[in-house]
Amino acid sequence: MPRALRGAAAGAAALAILLLAGLLVDRWPFDWDRAILTGLRAHAQSPGLMHAAVDITALGSVPVLVLMVGAAALLLAARGWWLMAGVTVASGISGGAVVTLVKQGVSRARPDLVPHWVDVSNASFPSGHAAGSAMVYLTLAALATQVTRHRRVRHAIVAMSVLLVGAIGVSRVYLGVHWPSDVAAGWCFGTLWALGWWWATAAIRASWPNMRE
Repeated sequence: MPRALRGAAAGAAALAILLLAGLLVDRWPFDWDRAILTGLRAHAQSPGLMHAAVDITALGSVPVLVLMVGAAALLLAARGWWLMAGVTVASGISGGAVVTLVKQGVSRARPDLVPHWVDVSNASFPSGHAAGSAMVYLTLAALATQVTRHRRVRHAIVAMSVLLVGAIGVSRVYLGVHWPSDVAAGWCFGTLWALGWWWATAAIRASWPNMRE
């Protein structure tokens, strides 16, 4: 696995520990949740940024992520890597199911400090956009690094995916529909879920050249 992805996993684990520690000593929404949410709306408000955030947040929506996973699965299947295609789909479906269950179990209310700039209907924690984008785009980045031996290209792929996932999460806070801790938890879960599946299927990937099921 590229070093950058290992770094993402370590960062996600560290962030998860910080969130748990904060929950033990404080109650959510945390003070920094409120400060970040209100600060963004007070000091970074503009029609241009709002429209850009709406466009960026759409990249983490369920329809777009489903299309991404479906396209990746089709490409893998076209190469004859049927098992890996199935694993990619299973990772996305199972991760989405876990996020839905956690949302229902925690039932955290959406922020009410600022007006919402996009429509939302379900619970707030964790951010489905942050978790889903981390699961899908990091998985796709990891797959893409397997088809190039150029180290700088691999690093660029991972960097672009990390930036995209970060932008999607920030857009959720900027649009007023998530607390920052919702997004942080989504990033943690999505990153660890994607890379957990990646490590668990290492033997499958190692046999790609011979896989013609």
